[in-house]
Amino acid sequence: MSFREEGKWWVSPSNYEEDVVSKLHFPKKIELLDTTLRDGEQQANIILTRAEKVEIAKKLDLAGVQRIEAGTPAVIKEDADAIKEITSLGLNADIYAFVRNMVKDVEQAKACGVNGVVAEIPGSEHLLQKGKKWGVEKAVNSAIEATARAHELGLKVIFFPADSSRASMDFLMDTVQAIIEGGGHMDSLALVDTFGALSPEGAASRVSKLKNRFPGTPIECHFHDDFGLGTATTLAGLAAGAEAAHVTVSGIGERAGSAPLETTVLALEALYGVHTGIDLSKLKDLSDTVAKYARFPVGTTAPVVGDKIFMWETGMPSSLWENCKNADPLVMLPYRWDLVGQTEPVLDLGKKSGKDNLRVWLERYGLDVEEERRGDLLQLVKEKSLEEHRTLHEDEFRQMVADFNSETVTSI
Repeated sequence: MSFREEGKWWVSPSNYEEDVVSKLHFPKKIELLDTTLRDGEQQANIILTRAEKVEIAKKLDLAGVQRIEAGTPAVIKEDADAIKEITSLGLNADIYAFVRNMVKDVEQAKACGVNGVVAEIPGSEHLLQKGKKWGVEKAVNSAIEATARAHELGLKVIFFPADSSRASMDFLMDTVQAIIEGGGHMDSLALVDTFGALSPEGAASRVSKLKNRFPGTPIECHFHDDFGLGTATTLAGLAAGAEAAHVTVSGIGERAGSAPLETTVLALEALYGVHTGIDLSKLKDLSDTVAKYARFPVGTTAPVVGDKIFMWETGMPSSLWENCKNADPLVMLPYRWDLVGQTEPVLDLGKKSGKDNLRVWLERYGLDVEEERRGDLLQLVKEKSLEEHRTLHEDEFRQMVADFNSETVTSI
């Protein structure tokens, strides 16, 4: 891949310069674990039914997501039943359940038919001692017992030390070492930025240190977005060698949410040339589906999936778009709309608009105003937009044109 892929994207050539690329250490294969059905639903006031979870899981699989974290069986019977139904669908994705490091949780997950578990325990000194009120020895023993049992049952284990981004490195690595040496089992180790407290540089450093200490254990990035850096920290962790990214559709999740699936995969593909296996054209529909079932609207200017990101109101960019859209639309876009399942860009009409916006709107609705009079109409449009604090609607524009033409005829 390159900075310009015809019909797909046009990003900065600096992204692909040798002195930049040589510092990146992406693994040969990166997997996405989508946790919309668990961490996404943990956002306050988002409640997903069994049927809704099943439908979302189908669409995640259709988009090519390699792993789906389908929920926490211990929460409520309906969630356990949803996981069972998802595992019965024969999806291509591996299905995981979120569990506490407790044998009974692991056994319940197994009964749901999952491929693996995300086994959680407090991973920082302060969260363990002040939050959980456990000693280190109790936590280590619990993790050993639970993960060993998961291994016996044939389950893959993602060990998930919560708040491990804020733990001292010695505490984190020594605790993981003690679990492994004590007979615990982990197929991969998640670096968990529970409170979104990593910088991209900090994420890269911590991933590198974990890979050096545990060279045979894949590292996974589970990063939240409290500083608006969930995508950036995830990319930094992957570029440091982490093998998997945990994401949610549209970034839903506790507090400020998680690293969004859409921005993470599109950035990997277009900015770094890393193949993700995700069908980018499914992203918009997937986001719309989750927004509907979560009863939580996506921002209209949300990257990749927002309803109004392929739209111009201001005169200059509107004219630039009109001039280049047929010859080379990527002159005015970082990536094509249809690459991510969006619709073709449109021009809006309001206070900041110019002559091309007006012309397009007149043509769109089959309206006619004499060329020499269009400047006057545009001024009325600007005044109406300012008065209403928004761009115009079709019906009021039609009425405005009718009134304008009527007044023109009357004045003659």
